[in-house]
Amino acid sequence: MMWNYSKVEEFILLGLTKRLELQIALFVLFLIIYVISLMGNVLIIFVSRISPRLHTPMYFFLSNLSFLDICFISSVLPKMLINLLSQKKSISFEGCFIQMVVYMFLGGTECCLLLAMAYDRYVAICSPLHYSTIMHPSLCKKMASGCWIGGLLNALINEFLALRLSFCGSNAINHFFCELPSVLELSCTDASLNKTIMFFCAMLVVMGPFLLILITYGYIISSILKISTSIGRKKAFSTCASHTIVVTLFYGSAVFRYMKLGENQVAGQDKLATLFYSIGTPMLNPFIYTLRNKDVKRVLLGIIGKKHMTEKMK
Repeated sequence: MMWNYSKVEEFILLGLTKRLELQIALFVLFLIIYVISLMGNVLIIFVSRISPRLHTPMYFFLSNLSFLDICFISSVLPKMLINLLSQKKSISFEGCFIQMVVYMFLGGTECCLLLAMAYDRYVAICSPLHYSTIMHPSLCKKMASGCWIGGLLNALINEFLALRLSFCGSNAINHFFCELPSVLELSCTDASLNKTIMFFCAMLVVMGPFLLILITYGYIISSILKISTSIGRKKAFSTCASHTIVVTLFYGSAVFRYMKLGENQVAGQDKLATLFYSIGTPMLNPFIYTLRNKDVKRVLLGIIGKKHMTEKMK
């Protein structure tokens, strides 16, 4: 990597607003979101680890998702919080490209991981008698590893092509972090190849898993409708309700952003969409899985009950 190809030594992140009072309010809001997200996702990982009844493929993937969300939100929010309180909202050239590759890596991995979780629900509902045989630990680890490797390859391809560009003009990024589409707009050289590859990767890594998830849920819904009792259908729907909500929230905003790659500037609505899936969903995911999941709530209540009994005995 030859950083001296670029005359730009740092970038300026324009952020969400220039109004000082709003920046302070946003700092407080995003700090709270960050703390809640970290605590919620760490709690999911902790509960999944300590409870033997949660040592299942579903919670293995959920632990991966929680760890991923911690990394995902941490790739954006700490620098954003610093800039909200800084006069000069800058990031070094190297720092910008590191943030960009980490963000693409984690975002691509999450798309693939949501697909793996959809397949887990498909096997659980459509082939319940063979679930333990199909979803054995070895397969789960291979699927999770494939998700992380796929996300990394997507990031490295786009990063390598971006490093071949020259940046010698404006250094103001119309965003709150170094997102690839926004950075490409500042290139002095022709970035048409980058935009084409970026769009292809977005179709492959974002839309590909999304379409497969839709197909998977088509089979799931078909199988559920064949269940004779309403109680059985309700129970089957509840096993995939949390995942369905997470997929809807994540892909609803991600598809909106990355299927509009032809625009020159990042509009306010695009920033909000990016803000939601990169910061909002990592905070909401733990609530979605804990509030709608009886197993997790039962384990949490058990931990609280044991702690209460211990305190009474003291």
